[in-house]
Amino acid sequence: MLEGIIFGIAQGVAEWLPVSSEGVIVLIKTNFFGGGGLESIVKFALFLHLGTALAATIYFRKDVAEILKTLFHYKRATLENKNIFNFLFISTLISGILGLILIKLLSGADDALGQSSKIINFTVGGLLLITAYLQFKKKKISSIRTPENIKTSDSVIMGIVQGFAALPGLSRSGLTVASLLLLKFDEEQALRLSFLMSIPIVLAGNVLLNIKDFNPSPENLLGFLFSFIFGLATIHILLKVAKKINFAYFVLIFGLFMVAIALL
Repeated sequence: MLEGIIFGIAQGVAEWLPVSSEGVIVLIKTNFFGGGGLESIVKFALFLHLGTALAATIYFRKDVAEILKTLFHYKRATLENKNIFNFLFISTLISGILGLILIKLLSGADDALGQSSKIINFTVGGLLLITAYLQFKKKKISSIRTPENIKTSDSVIMGIVQGFAALPGLSRSGLTVASLLLLKFDEEQALRLSFLMSIPIVLAGNVLLNIKDFNPSPENLLGFLFSFIFGLATIHILLKVAKKINFAYFVLIFGLFMVAIALL
């Protein structure tokens, strides 16, 4: 029971930070709860993601409702809603294919995976620090990009980026937020799009990988519940903080976080 609560809290807090929630689950499981096969732990982490995906769905319920309306009334939808729908569809499809391939390659790759994760986290952290510098230097002007001018190339790039987050040690939120900022999206939209991206990929991943072996044990259900509760609480806090402070400081903290993780 305690194990499920601990994993749920870890997932709920880590999902929105530039820290790999899967990596955190793997570390806790390996060091404190007897470990297990890397692939099986990743699948368990994916199940816990359902809690944070539900949290994101509730927090962005208006956006989700608009996306569902677009699905059934595409021709009548606004340009922004069409672009977001296309963005999520294409990026999820690419992420799903790439993620499945990477998960199948996980067995026996622990050492190489750890080294590559450190390199990528350090690189992404460095790019975030550069982004923070540019944020500090830029003038107070309107956002360069918004969902109304999302391109297909953006969807492809973000699909690939999110797909690599299937590897434990790589932060999904860190990778996607950094990439969206480097693609010159508005700061608030970078967070919004990143968190919306988590919903369909988590649902699709659980249907493909976990539905056959789903075990509604008290431990799993507690993990889901606490993942949802802490996910909803922390996403609210994170977005409130991002709005109240200079976003350059927010990005700077993200960058320092990822560099520190890579050096540990």
